[in-house]
Amino acid sequence: MVDVDSALRASAYSGRKNKSDSKDGEKPASIEPFDPAAHAIKEKADAISMWTVIALGVLVAFLMRYQMMTRLEGPQQVLWLLPLLGTLAIPSIHRLVVPSEFFDLYTGGNWFRASFLYLFTWLALSFALVNPPMADVAAPHLAGAIDVEANDGISLTSLEGSTYNIEIVQDQVPVVIGLAVRDNVNATNAQMSMTITKKGIEEPIISASGTVSDIANSGPGEDFQSVQEWSRGMHWNALMKFHTDHPKVAPNGQDIGMAWNLCEGGCEPGIFTISIELSEDSSVWSNGLNTWSQEYTVRISQVG
Repeated sequence: MVDVDSALRASAYSGRKNKSDSKDGEKPASIEPFDPAAHAIKEKADAISMWTVIALGVLVAFLMRYQMMTRLEGPQQVLWLLPLLGTLAIPSIHRLVVPSEFFDLYTGGNWFRASFLYLFTWLALSFALVNPPMADVAAPHLAGAIDVEANDGISLTSLEGSTYNIEIVQDQVPVVIGLAVRDNVNATNAQMSMTITKKGIEEPIISASGTVSDIANSGPGEDFQSVQEWSRGMHWNALMKFHTDHPKVAPNGQDIGMAWNLCEGGCEPGIFTISIELSEDSSVWSNGLNTWSQEYTVRISQVG
């Protein structure tokens, strides 16, 4: 602890030492005088810059959402490349709209801060304009890839990208394929088209098309619920660190699960292709649709 008297003596001693150490004729360093008028002008210049940049970010977000996106059929690089290039125009825009008495006060630090404020404004407003309730830019999709019902005839399964490998220990084994549809608004109204073909057979062995709710209610939904165990196991909640009540194929309770028996009477070794297309109405793109598609390969091989 230091008392006030000791602190004052130390300060005085330090001041005398600095004066004695300085060269002859050299004035000791001093704090620049504060100019309230100049400070007020600088603050006013910064405020003008802030609102100019915010207005630019709002303008770019609305132009990209209601002019550019409505002319495209899906996500393109131009949707983020043009707004990023807009940061290069910030000094020029300031020169056009800001009086010269304020513009001359700007430095490199002002352009750095203005660029980040513009980007954050554009990003925040863009997210709001393309997501519910303003709009829906995300297409329905599969919740957790595909999966296979676990049974004694299947010794090993593995999902590698879009290829599902199944090893069976019998000549014929029942194989039930499961999947779940997810959307950020309402997956039941999404349109779905799915075909399952086997290598060597031209016609699809399974075909389904229509709304997700109609397909699920026609039997695949009940078949999914009747499965006791899926090969890939239960979903792991990384935040809470426990296995949830939902399988990996349908991690969320709102996912719409469906299942089909791949082969009546059991499947023999072979290669199957599952093609899935999902779409929904959307006012964002020029074609009025949010679309998603995926193709999976199921390889069944016999071991032992």
